This record gives sequence, C-alpha cells and structure tokens, in this order.
Amino acid sequence: MTGLFCDWAYLPEGWTPHVRIGVDDTGRIASIDRNAQAQPGDKLLSHRLVLPAVGNLHSHAFQRAMAGHAECRGDGEDSFWTWREAMYGFVGQLTPDDVEAIAAYAYMEMAEAGYAAVGEFHYLHHAPGGDAYDDPAEMAHRIAAAADIADMGLTLAPVLYAQGGVDRRPLSDRQLRFGCDLDRFANLHGAIKLTAPDSILGVSAHSLRAVPPEWLFPLTQMGQGPIHIHIAEQTAEVDDVKAAYGARPVAWLMDNAAVDESWCLVHATHMVQTETEAVARSGAVAGLCPITEGNLGDGIFDGKRFIDEGGCYGVGSDSHIRIGLTEELRLLEYSQRLRDRRRTVLRTNPGSIGDTLFQAVTAGGARALGRPTGSLEVGNWADIVALDADQILPFVPGQAQWLDHWIFVSGDRAVRDVWSAGRHCVTDGRHRERTGITARFHDTLARLMENM
Repeated sequence: MTGLFCDWAYLPEGWTPHVRIGVDDTGRIASIDRNAQAQPGDKLLSHRLVLPAVGNLHSHAFQRAMAGHAECRGDGEDSFWTWREAMYGFVGQLTPDDVEAIAAYAYMEMAEAGYAAVGEFHYLHHAPGGDAYDDPAEMAHRIAAAADIADMGLTLAPVLYAQGGVDRRPLSDRQLRFGCDLDRFANLHGAIKLTAPDSILGVSAHSLRAVPPEWLFPLTQMGQGPIHIHIAEQTAEVDDVKAAYGARPVAWLMDNAAVDESWCLVHATHMVQTETEAVARSGAVAGLCPITEGNLGDGIFDGKRFIDEGGCYGVGSDSHIRIGLTEELRLLEYSQRLRDRRRTVLRTNPGSIGDTLFQAVTAGGARALGRPTGSLEVGNWADIVALDADQILPFVPGQAQWLDHWIFVSGDRAVRDVWSAGRHCVTDGRHRERTGITARFHDTLARLMENM
C-alpha cells in the first residue's frame, strides 16, 4: 500500500484538508481518510492541491509530429479539407517505429499537462499501399507500447474506415493505410492484445461518410468497450450526409443506432436544437477538442443548450497542434463567450466556472474512456494530479476560486505530480522518462523532416 498525504484534496464533496489516500498494489484507490495524519513512509504532498486527473478522450497520436507544418496557405482557400491532404502526405511515410516514438512523446506531454489516460482513435492500421503487416495489429500494439513507455492509461479504439465518402467511392491511394472491410477489421480487432491491467479495448467508426450505414450495428457488437465516432465536424460533411441519407448526421445516428452512455460523439459541432437535446438525453459524451477545432476552423459547439439539457462532455487533444489541458478548457469556455457575448457561459449554477468545467470533463472523460476514474473515490483507478499550491493560493482569497485560477491563470505549469493507475509518471513537473522519450522523438522527427 502506498500512502499519499495531502494538505488539500478535491473529494466529491469539495476541497477537504488533511487527506490520506491509500493506493493498493493494483493501482486502485484503496482508502481515503479525512482529517487524517501522515503515516511513516507516506509521500508528503506539501504545498500541493490534489485532484482527480482528467482523461484525454480523443487522440490521433501520430499527428503530433506534423504539428505546425500545415499553417502555410497555398493557392485557393485553406480549410479542413486542405489540411487533410497535408496530413495524408505526411502519414504515408510513417513506420511502426515512428508511430511508437511519436505516440510516446505525445503521451508524455499529456501526462505533464495533467492527463492520466487517453482515448486513442486509431486508424493508421496498415503498411503503405494498404498491405497488412505480419501482425495485422502491429500499429495498435505500437500504440499500446507507447502508452506503456509513458505510463499513460489507454483506451484503444481501433477505427473502421471503409469508403471515401457517402457515395461509397473507394478509398484513395492515400487512404489505403486506413482501410478495412468488416472481415478485415474484425480480424485486426481480434488480434489486439493489451497487457496493461488498466487498458481498455473499444471500437470506432471513423464517420458516417467513411462507414456504410449497414455496417454500424455489426461494428458496435465487436467489443464490450466504448464506441466512438466523428459525427459532425464540418458543414460539408453535414450537407453530404443529409443529401445521401435524408437526415443530418447526428439526427440520423440517433434514429438508427442505440446511442447511449457507451458512445462518444467526437466533434458534435454542427447540431440543430433537436439534435443537441437528443444527444444530451442519450447519455452519450460529446467529445470536444477545442484547440484542434479552432485550428481547423471547425466551428463552435452549442455548449449552453447542451448542458442545460443535462449533457455530458469531455475534452481531447485530437491533432496535438498543442497539448494543454487547461488551454482546452479555456478555449472551450472562451469560444462560448465570443459567440454569445457574455461570460461564464458553461456554468450551470452560481459559483465557480472552474469547478463546473473541471467536474464536467473529469466525469465525461471517464465515461468516454470506459475507465473507472474521474473522482477520488475508493475503487477507482488512482488517476491523480497534484498542483503547486504556491502557483494558486497566494493569488485568490479562498478555495472557491482555486480551480478558476488554475484553469484561467496559472495553467498547466502548476502541474507538479501525476499518477496514472498508481504509476507515478510525473514528478516536479517532469515525466520520469522524458530524456529517453524526447531523444527518440527528436531522432524520428529529424529523419521525417528530411522527406517533407
């Protein structure tokens, strides 16, 4: 048993002083003692504010290596679709070793930002040209290896990507590394072996444009884990689905799939009122990636209506143009303010907007990842983040505003320690494997840049 003694811990009832958290050998929280005293051998978290760590619900890890390389405008209008072509050009050269090195670096950065687990929306399955590796799950196993190297909790959601559009055109040459029919995907999914005790295997449909409608049900029956889908990121996507299927993407999905708490609808950006209300009532998680959505010019989520209807949401870093937990939360709230021209839009009740945002994304991330976490409670994985109290306490009058200051002022630099399922991966703001992970990433990036 490992003991963590905290000056202050954010328990379900709120900030609580003098808390001792017991973590067992499996990485779960075994005990929480209030008004406690430190015991011999405890790790003393002096000048720390201890909270449940957040789960990053949406990641394309390989894209971390192309961050900043699609910001130059060419001829014509720049958009998500021109960015996608740049991404296709980059992905064509990646080897399994490259993917492992890049993913380990992205996961390390996530940990240092305060995330303890990640949902990997994994669609880079095959060798260039679409040929299978000897192990059909080679790339999936490299993602799992990267999570192990970085001590990051993993929900792996391999992606079915079958067609080039709702008109059922075949995949382009650049998309063949992603492509599977149902049988090939089932073989790949069945070959995935995850060894970390806290890892989870889910499943994903890339989008309604990339998966034939009649394949959705058999896809969702392939596992017991979460079900993720890109749903309404771009207005062109909405228009295409409506023209082909007679309904907007979210409306079509709600009418044709058993959407419930096991689903995560990523980029549920372009919804009309009835769609927003239906998703909120279903219990599905709205997977929001504000930094990436802002970078790609996707649009703004209908946050106020969604939370008024009791909707559940979480955040992810998606393309990893930047990895910053508090920046995701700031941009999520600020985008609502810019659209509505008012403040604290996502606060449901009087009080702290920081509390509202943090409680929402810890709960939403846990649900989207299918991971028993999201709060400091006995039986949950010990996904824990400790903040530097000296970055926060001197600047605010009381504990009601501690999370406001962390999210809107001090930011990720306040993160000092992180545990993922009891694994102490970040100490004093630095990942324990930073040197080796960074060196490997830089070597990989240098070689990739020679060919860009």
